[in-house]
Amino acid sequence: MTTALASCMRNEGIFVLEWLAYHHGMFDRVIVVTNDCTDGSDALLDVAQEMGLCTHIRQTVPKGGSPQDLGMDHVLRLCRAEGITHVLHIDSDEFLFLPEGDVTDLLNRTHDADVIPIPWLPMGDTGVTDWTPGDLVVERNIRAAPGLEPGETKFKCLFKVASFARATDHNPLEPLVDDPQVRSPDGKKLRNATLYQPKSARFRPLGKACEVTTAFLFHYAVKSEDVFLMKNDRGDGQGKDSTKYHLGSHWHRQANRNDVDEHSLLLQAPRLRVRLEEWRRSPALAEAEQACHAWFMDRRTQILTPENRALWTRGKATA
Repeated sequence: MTTALASCMRNEGIFVLEWLAYHHGMFDRVIVVTNDCTDGSDALLDVAQEMGLCTHIRQTVPKGGSPQDLGMDHVLRLCRAEGITHVLHIDSDEFLFLPEGDVTDLLNRTHDADVIPIPWLPMGDTGVTDWTPGDLVVERNIRAAPGLEPGETKFKCLFKVASFARATDHNPLEPLVDDPQVRSPDGKKLRNATLYQPKSARFRPLGKACEVTTAFLFHYAVKSEDVFLMKNDRGDGQGKDSTKYHLGSHWHRQANRNDVDEHSLLLQAPRLRVRLEEWRRSPALAEAEQACHAWFMDRRTQILTPENRALWTRGKATA
């Protein structure tokens, strides 16, 4: 078995190195697809590729196209060409947490599965209003939902490349095998109806899918108020015009959960800082990252005017 972690990103330059450092060594390959970046993150990822930290694919998205769905086409072509057997797509605001063991243990535990749905755990902004480039997500965002909620919790999938023709950002589609097998990370058998639906991110039985102890995706969709609002400038990963990135929107309330303390990834911060310090000894990498930081500060001043903040706020802006 060979594994890949894949992600489609646009203008994530102030966060991408932490994301790479956190997942470093967990998978055999890390593949990042970008499109039309204006913050310099594509240049940063080019340097990261030269250092062997990831594979970077630049794509051009036609008008009306879905950046993430087209990005997954690139990922699957690369996986098939290079004999990668399993791939997991997650976003730059998602961190894979395995309380016990590693990805190999996860695959051994679910040995006959074509698909392993890994549940989201929503992480909140912990009251952070303005982000400081260089800060770590795992240190600043330490509040979360109290647990998984059947019927509400969404999933991202680790799946066998050979078993499916294509995939969205959440799950594979168009099975190439009869009766594809779905197992939770704990090894419990789940139904496969979701794999035949064009857009779905939940698996049934809902309760069993959420009875998970061995793998989670910590989902930092709302790292801070300003970063969340600037997603209106970046655009939606599915290429849609959307009001989801408004304070007080349904998505904001769903994603910005600050109910309980959650320090599991905070424990990783010292290790991450050591790795990042080592990587930043590369002048090219450090320079490219600093360019992303400068862009963020500049763009935030331009975009988050009082008028836009008011436009992008709906009712009460609290979770």
